[in-house]
Amino acid sequence: MTMLIGIDIGGTNLRLGVLDNDLVIEEMRFQANFSEICKNNPSDAAWIKILEVTANLIKSALKKYPNVSSVGIGFPGFIDPITQKITQSPNLPGLLNADLSGDLSQMIHLPVTVENDALAAAYGEFSSLSSAERDLIYVGLGTGVGGGLILEGKPFAGQHGMSMEIGHIITVPGGRLCGCGNHGCMEQYASASGVALSYAELTGLAITADEIAMRARAGDDHAIQAYVIAGLNLATALAHIVKC
Repeated sequence: MTMLIGIDIGGTNLRLGVLDNDLVIEEMRFQANFSEICKNNPSDAAWIKILEVTANLIKSALKKYPNVSSVGIGFPGFIDPITQKITQSPNLPGLLNADLSGDLSQMIHLPVTVENDALAAAYGEFSSLSSAERDLIYVGLGTGVGGGLILEGKPFAGQHGMSMEIGHIITVPGGRLCGCGNHGCMEQYASASGVALSYAELTGLAITADEIAMRARAGDDHAIQAYVIAGLNLATALAHIVKC
């Protein structure tokens, strides 16, 4: 029996799944608020907190499923394909060359593999397709915007693990400052946090993207406009990608 744990770490949420022979037998979801932890703490302290929260959740699952043999993690950042270190994470500011696989493995005493979250999701989607399909572009919308590319049936990370970071295609030159250091990146407009920023600029109100979505369904013009801005920026980035 082969049991594994898969984890999706996001800026806001952490999702954990236990797999038995490739079948998900249990899913767990937690609000971790790692983005806020990184923004409000020194980088060393934030990293320790991220490790502790993640390790404690894994240990909790291991009590129920002691036969788990390894852990795979999708992480929102630039992952070096050779060292597996997180070279940078724009939505988790301050994390530079962090060794998630090594540090976490020491804490839980199991092998840990780390991959860019969107690239891992891309391969997951690809695995569900027919064998005739060989190429796929994946776009993940969340706290930020991630992208993954499958070419000829293989995940493509690029030489430095930065391939398909489509959230950082500049769609508004000179626009909002992004966590990557540039201005006007697509994810500053098309992500959940980007929608919240657009609504705040239009109304002066700071509310979540979920609340804005509810208002948009109810006909709130400013909420609708915030999602129109998101859609236009996402479409602009995708129009560039499909030409590559």
